[in-house]
Amino acid sequence: MLDAIADSLAINSYAIIDNFLSDEEAMDCLAVLRENKEDGNFKKAGIGTLGMHQIDKSIRGDEIKWLDNNNLSPASQVYMDQVESMMRFFNRTLFLSLKDFECHFAHYPSGTFYKRHLDLLKLSDHRKLSFVFYLNPDWKEGDGGELLLYLQENGTERTVVVNPLLGRLVVFRSEILEHEVALANKSRYSITGWMLDQYKGTTFL
Repeated sequence: MLDAIADSLAINSYAIIDNFLSDEEAMDCLAVLRENKEDGNFKKAGIGTLGMHQIDKSIRGDEIKWLDNNNLSPASQVYMDQVESMMRFFNRTLFLSLKDFECHFAHYPSGTFYKRHLDLLKLSDHRKLSFVFYLNPDWKEGDGGELLLYLQENGTERTVVVNPLLGRLVVFRSEILEHEVALANKSRYSITGWMLDQYKGTTFL
């Protein structure tokens, strides 16, 4: 599986892999997400950093809860361990010099979206790979919330549509691929993250 992800990243700048975790493991992650939401631990997601951080629902409407490596549930730990193994594999095969990664739970309520953007922050360019793991067991056509990846090929643009199916992982180059989350017509759940070329806490350098 990791070979397939690395090969696709090298050729296409993105990769889509189903069954990154088992359905049972993915559902365990969804249960933890929902528990955090019920406990009021989610916050409205914003755009920008530091003093420029703002909430703008006309651009982004999701709510998030950052995962704390020092306080992970067993289900979240399984996922984070898999991501760490993947990062180490990329360093061996793609020579990316990745140092760390960060993740948050994400919930897009019905009627929300995230307009087209790059995952690079204005004051920091240390995000190298973006990855999203989907937690939607009953997603069907018409539910919305698809991830749209915009690829530039020979002077033309091609759109890749990624349906947010349970257990599906998408990985893509943060500094290359503009993307957006289409309008969600029902609640859409995921774990979103970035692999960094600096350790967390030093990415402002």
